[in-house]
Amino acid sequence: MTLGEQRLRDEFCRWGESLFMRGYTAGSSGNLSARLADGFLVTPTNSCLGYLEPGRLSKLDAQGAAVSGDAPTKEIPLHMAFYEARPQAAGVVHLHSTYATALSCLEDTDPEDAIPPITPYVVMRVGRVPLLPYTHPGSADVRPLVLAKAPNHAAVLLANHGPVVSGRSFRDAVFAAEELEETAKLVLLTRQLAVRRLDAQTVAELDQRRQK
Repeated sequence: MTLGEQRLRDEFCRWGESLFMRGYTAGSSGNLSARLADGFLVTPTNSCLGYLEPGRLSKLDAQGAAVSGDAPTKEIPLHMAFYEARPQAAGVVHLHSTYATALSCLEDTDPEDAIPPITPYVVMRVGRVPLLPYTHPGSADVRPLVLAKAPNHAAVLLANHGPVVSGRSFRDAVFAAEELEETAKLVLLTRQLAVRRLDAQTVAELDQRRQK
């Protein structure tokens, strides 16, 4: 194992614990992945993000086949579709965070813009977030849906399921997932109020600052 892989394994587990301890996911829900030079690291199946062990993380080859570690999450089709659609992605974070998942369950959530641009940070760190139709967790049916949207979107909401966020590094994906969840919280807290959204020109200017 290279020193770079060992460092990534350690970072992977630290961020998993941080997400769990701060309530971004519960129990054994949610899963993470990170790109390696020769494949990918993913969370083991039925693992809790708060108690991951570096040596037990699942390692996949470049095609997504398990090569070492514990048995991987059933959500491999979801993660691999993101990496296929976004060659620049080095990390993918899938959470069942409360507010983003709540938005994914609402009938009136805009399927083309599920996280309204009410702060500049969600635009700069995440961008526009489409809502994908429901598929069963772990189903390969999600692949064509991700491939249709992810080339132009760093994150999606899975209907009645939760957010999936990619980043140019694993840490960037974590930060973007946190920003998406906090914005979803603001959206729901202000749902019955007269909200001033950022105008189209401002959104376009902010979007230019985001690394896609």
